[in-house]
Formats: sequence, C-alpha cells, structure tokens
Amino acid sequence: MQASDQVSKLARLLYDIRERVAQASVRGRERLTLIDLSLAIENVLFLRAGEWRPVTLRETVGKAVALGRAATGAGLLEFWEWSELENQLTLIPDSRNVRLERFRDVVQATRQGVEWGVGMVTSSYGDAVGLVAGFEPLAAGFLDDRMRASVLLPLGETASALADQLAMLSGRTNEVMGLRQASGIRGLNAGVAVGKLEVVAGAADHLDFKTDRIYVLMKAPAELKPVAGIATVSEGNAVSHVQLLARNLGIPNAVLTPELLRALRSMDGERVFYAVSPGGVVRIKAAIDMTPEERLLVEQRQRAETRIKVPTNRLDLASTRLQALYTLRASDSGRICGPKAANLGQLSSLFPGRVAPGFIIPFGVFRQHMDQRMPGKAGSYWDFLRETFVAAAAERKAGSTEQEADQRVLVRLAELRDAIERMPLKAELVAELRSRFAALLGGPIGTVPVFVRSDTNMEDLKDFTGAGLNLTVPNVVTEDAIVQAIRRVWASPYRERGYGWRQKYLLNPEDVYPSLLILRSVNVDKSGVLITAGITSGASDETNVAFNRGVGGAVDGQAAESYLLKSDGSRVLLSPAREVYYTALPTNGGVQKRRTGFDRRILTTADLDSLAMVARQIRTKLPGTPGIET
Repeated sequence: MQASDQVSKLARLLYDIRERVAQASVRGRERLTLIDLSLAIENVLFLRAGEWRPVTLRETVGKAVALGRAATGAGLLEFWEWSELENQLTLIPDSRNVRLERFRDVVQATRQGVEWGVGMVTSSYGDAVGLVAGFEPLAAGFLDDRMRASVLLPLGETASALADQLAMLSGRTNEVMGLRQASGIRGLNAGVAVGKLEVVAGAADHLDFKTDRIYVLMKAPAELKPVAGIATVSEGNAVSHVQLLARNLGIPNAVLTPELLRALRSMDGERVFYAVSPGGVVRIKAAIDMTPEERLLVEQRQRAETRIKVPTNRLDLASTRLQALYTLRASDSGRICGPKAANLGQLSSLFPGRVAPGFIIPFGVFRQHMDQRMPGKAGSYWDFLRETFVAAAAERKAGSTEQEADQRVLVRLAELRDAIERMPLKAELVAELRSRFAALLGGPIGTVPVFVRSDTNMEDLKDFTGAGLNLTVPNVVTEDAIVQAIRRVWASPYRERGYGWRQKYLLNPEDVYPSLLILRSVNVDKSGVLITAGITSGASDETNVAFNRGVGGAVDGQAAESYLLKSDGSRVLLSPAREVYYTALPTNGGVQKRRTGFDRRILTTADLDSLAMVARQIRTKLPGTPGIET
C-alpha cells in the first residue's frame, strides 16, 4: 500500500477511535484499550508520513487534510476546530487552476492547524513543565520534544511546503537569517527595527526586557515592557493589550514555529534587522548585511519616532463630583475622566440596560489628594512628582545617560507609589462614595462587589493607546478593600512598566492623570473584545471579536477564541481558546480560577449573530468607534 493511502486510512482510524473513546457508553477498560491502540497507530502514521512525498499541489493539500485529521484523532485539535479547518482545506477545486487568494486561505488553514496543535500541547503541559523546570532544567525541552514526536512535525513540514509554493507564486518570500525554515514565520504587526536578538525558549514572565532588543519567545507576557521587536510561538490574540500596543506603536511582531525558534537560538546575541510588511512578509537578517534601502527604512522609522505631547489644557480639575456613568459622553474624555468611562457612558445612553452601572472618580479628586502634604517631605505628593521629573531633565542635560536618569526616576516613583498606597482619603470622598453606592449600584458600600479601574488621560490616543498599562482591581466588596483599591489604582501609573512605555513615546509622561471607573461586578460566563473594523485589513465593514470564558481573559493576552465577522454574514475562526483556567467572580469578593476544556465553542452561532448585530448598531450610532470590551 502506498504511503499516501496508508496515512489517509490511519488518520481516519485515529479520528474514529477518538470519537469512540468520547462516547459515554464506552467502559473504562475498553477506553484504555482504544487509547493504547490509538498511540500505536499514531506511531506508525508518524513514520509513514515521512515517506509520503506529494508531487502536485492537490496531493500536498491532501496530505495536509490527512495529517490535520490525524492531529484531531491524537487530541491535538478538537472536533469542532477541525471541522472549521477542513472546510478551508477541501475547497480546492477539481480544475488545474487555483486562484491565488483561495490558495492563500489553504496555506493559512494549514498553518493554523499547526499553531492550534502547538497551543494544545503548551496548554496541556505548560504549567507542569514550568514547575519542574525550576529544579530540573532538562524539563524545559519537554514541550519541544512532545511536538516533534507528534503528528505536528509532518503537518508543520507540509505547511512549510505549501507556504514555499505560495511564496514562489506570489513573489513574497520570508527571509530569516538564511534559514530554510523561513516559511515558518508569519507577520502580525507591520514595523521595522534594529537591535540585539534575544531568543528565550522557556518562560519569559520574569525576563528583564530591554528597549533596544528584539525578542523571540514561546509566549509574550501580559506585562510586556517596551521592546524593539517581538516574535512568539503562541500568537495570543490580536485584541490583547500587548498586541494593540505593539500595533499602535509600529513594533514589528510575528508568530513562528517551534522549529524556527530552535534554529534561531544559535543566532542569540547577534545584532539584526527585523521588518514585517503590512502583508505579513518577514525579514530578519544580520544588521551588517542591510541594504541601502533597508538602512533608509530604519532611519525613517527612527525619525518618525518623535515623541508626542499629550495636551492638558482641557483638564477640568475643579470638577470633583462623583458622576454616574450614564451621564457621561465621549466629549468628557480628557476633561473630567479618561476615554474608557466617557465612551462607556456614551454606550450606556445608546444601549440602555446593556452596560453595567457605575460612576467615576474624576481627575480633580486625584489632584486634590495629590496636593496633600506627603509624609516625611516638605511639600505635597504632586510637588514630589514634579521635582522627580525636573531633576531627571537636569541630569540628562548635565550628561547622564537615559538609563542612569531613568533608574533614579524609578527609585523615586517607587517611593511615591508606596506613599500614595498609604495616602489618607478625604472624608468628603468617603462620604460621597457611600452615597453613590446606595444610589447607583443597588446597595450600601460593602454589599455590592465592584471593579475599580484606572482610566487616564494618556490612553486611547491616536498615536499611543496606552492599553493595559495601569491597574484594575477586580471584584472588591468591603469598604476598606474599596478604599485601598482606589489608592492602588491611583498609584499604578507610576509603576515601572507604565513609566517605561510613556517615557519612550510621550514628551510629558509626568502629566498622567488617573480618573477611576467604579463598575458593578457581573459574573459572566464569557467576556471579550469587539472591534468594529478588520484589524489586519482595516476594512470598516468587518468585525473582530475575541472571547474567553469568565472575566477579562481576552484583553490580558490569553489565547482567546477569535473570529473575523465579514459584512456578507460569513465568519472565519482565527483561533480557538487555549487557556485551561478562567477567572470567576465569587459573591464575597476576589477572584477564583476555574478549569475548563476546549471541546465546546465559547461563542455559539447565536452569540456571533448577536455580536455582528451590535457591531452594525454601533457603526450606525457611533461611526468610527474602534473597540469595546463586552
């Protein structure tokens, strides 16, 4: 029997066995026997897949279909996920001619099968590997070994073969340090950078990120500091705070295969040129080998990185009344509160009953409290802040490096944060808090759980989103906890990460003013982000959505279930969720982590239809609105 026939039949057998194992009527002993049989079949299929050498495009796509089905049978994809991919892979017509756009969809679907399978392995074993790697470094190689010993290896090779054919036909070819695996990278955010390459195979949560480096990681941390460029094995999701920040600031970003990450480890430490085109083509090469055109691109990028000054002339610091959310309009943004509350207020008026009730603590209240005398100092908290930045400017003028000046600023900001977190709240603020809870949130303070969210004048700007840089304290209940949450959120703009991003891109980072948005908690089954435009295409009639179970996962960078909703009513699954834990909100406050699986969609067809309808209504009532957390 030819390898192609055997692999196709074994793939179907693997798929059928998994379906049988999932049936409730199958007893434990039979289930174990079937799993043992499945493992044996997978081993044979793995060997025979290497002997299947397709010649034509149709044969190569046929191999991708068989291996995708096998990956599903092996548990690397869920049945419903494979159904979505199979629809894309089996749309190659019988004729000899295939439209380039259709072929591009096939290549993308094959790549997605690999990426989703990698995500399944990572989510299944990642926590355990991280735990063991703390005392046994060899454990760090387990994920890579598991992927290379699975059907993901031949599926990845097939995806690369298809990508190579697409590159040849379209004339758009990746270049990655002269490596043959260059087809294993796909651009996400367009941008250009030059910097030292740092390749990290393990967890990156505690990495000391540098602004002049280009990082290749398994997964981007949610608390990413300013970097020159980034590429990750796990794409995360396109609407996370990190992705939106990178896209807004023109930081090149790409997703790559584990094989390519491994190959790049030998280039760790080299100074490289990194570029991602708007069409997703990637170039990574030694900086010394840049062409004159590439050097010009870098120079233009550096000239374009002029920092912006955030205007403060509209600030109304005399306004200190705690204002109900439904009374706010978009025009209040930058005047008494940040854009988050202002736009939510606008939505609340347009969609009554569909936005959780809440109120704001405006900029003016923050400034009132900052004008109090700072303990142990001659002046106020605000004086201490201004003196910090005046001294830093003088140091730079006197010849100190940016790094030296920034380090001294960070020491002073840490002192300021600590003082703000112990700052006494004025009696009139506490009294008004109690009044607003009773009038707007349905009960006295201490009985209604709320989110305390930062909403500054330095976010959602045209040239700087500021996404996710400040603190949200979720689901606090008691009065003492709410008061402390207010202090913590007021202090959060002065954390190192937020300062780093603002210092790099803004001329007046010291003028950050946090208003606070107090929102009643809603213990939802699912939550996410809706953006009323195509993120990559820019099409104003497309909608991007990304959802996770529980609260807040999509914006935090979790691998979310993401869709592109098109104007003709069709939809494309961009990625399934790959987070085994989600956040739930207990009624007594705080958060709980609960476990989930991936066998069911998060968003039903009815959910997607509802989201598409909401997007249409928003475009009609609020043209130009970019995104909403739901």
